[in-house]
Amino acid sequence: MAYLQLQKDLEKLTGSAKLADAVQDVDEIINLLSTARDTIARVGDTHTMSLTLTKLQNPVKEQLDRVNTSLRHVHKAQNEFNKSLRTAFSKAEGVLPTDRDPMASHGALINRAIAMHLLREGQFGVASTFINEAQPQSQTTTPSPQAPSILQSRTAPSEPGEPTDAIITDADIPSDLTALQSQALQSSFADMYSILSALKAHNLLPAINWARENCIELEARGSNLEFELCKLQFIWLFKGPAVNGLPDTPGNGVQGALQYARDNFGRFQQRHLREIQQLSGAMVYSRDLEYSPYRAIFDISAAFDEVASSFTREFCSLLGLSAESPLYVAATAGALALPQLVKFTSKTRLKGTEWTTADELAFETPLPRSMMYHSIFVCPVSRGQTTDENPPVILPCGHVLARESLQGLAKGTRYKCPYCPSEGIVKDAKEIIL
Repeated sequence: MAYLQLQKDLEKLTGSAKLADAVQDVDEIINLLSTARDTIARVGDTHTMSLTLTKLQNPVKEQLDRVNTSLRHVHKAQNEFNKSLRTAFSKAEGVLPTDRDPMASHGALINRAIAMHLLREGQFGVASTFINEAQPQSQTTTPSPQAPSILQSRTAPSEPGEPTDAIITDADIPSDLTALQSQALQSSFADMYSILSALKAHNLLPAINWARENCIELEARGSNLEFELCKLQFIWLFKGPAVNGLPDTPGNGVQGALQYARDNFGRFQQRHLREIQQLSGAMVYSRDLEYSPYRAIFDISAAFDEVASSFTREFCSLLGLSAESPLYVAATAGALALPQLVKFTSKTRLKGTEWTTADELAFETPLPRSMMYHSIFVCPVSRGQTTDENPPVILPCGHVLARESLQGLAKGTRYKCPYCPSEGIVKDAKEIIL
């Protein structure tokens, strides 16, 4: 519960409590004072100067009150967030064992994760400096323009006939950090941030063009990104100049949206016919859309944020990368698990016991659903969690056990299911991936 409150207070701090409001009020005060100064300097009359200063008092006082109000809101939100931080991490008192560092032998992996995180965040200059300083002196060389990049591995075949659309994985990213300084790699991330900036400004055209250029790869992945972008563009045009702020031309408004649908929705009919029909049906209610059956479809209050997340996910997927930075995910998961880990370590020390399982914690880490990447299966026979060495297997009767449990139940090559009368041969059990 403390972490949920922490997240709510963080959203409040970044959402409502903004210094931008106070800065805007200060700018208004500066404008008032500048206008008054120019008026006095232009006229040079004592009576006019007194009158101008008198008229200036109330507006300046009102703006100062607004500045103080904005600053109070920011200060209050900061105090609430500080209290939430103290509450969320109040139990993290103690020390962790430092006699063994599991990551001590993985320095190159950590450096690579940091470098990739900086590149993903668009901090190309910082990433270049970090790579130069992290590399051993004997390896610190200026990357050649012909140096292979992780992008070239999916766009340029090394031999004739080799597929050109092979998707790379994180394991394909070179361990040599200087290879991450590839101009192609940095250019790709620069393109991503350029498109995201356009989406933030409610300009969908760069993202739509990118989706069309990569439509074959996206369709092979079963992605609906291109249609979702075109659908949002239709709705954005449908709402007209009063909402979208675009020029009042025949290409904007209801007629502009209708023409856009005619030009672009034809190729999506096979997969998204029903949605296209709903968008077309909304034309009838264009004057009273708020009270129509299609009101929910045209509510795009969070649509641009959602489509930006989808674009980031698909863009990184085509590069063979996860949508979230692995470094960010690992650091966040570690921070969430730290309080319980410290508490568990302290209690085991007091009792003189020790957790000896190297690849498993003694408690469940309270991670959010967005960080749940792998399903967990506990064998109903052994009551133990399955692993890569002891995976779950499904029997012909449909029941699932751990492989070692099945081998323990087997008599020779045959077994009897512990949950039904079925019998079978061990080799008929199939390994499953959850």
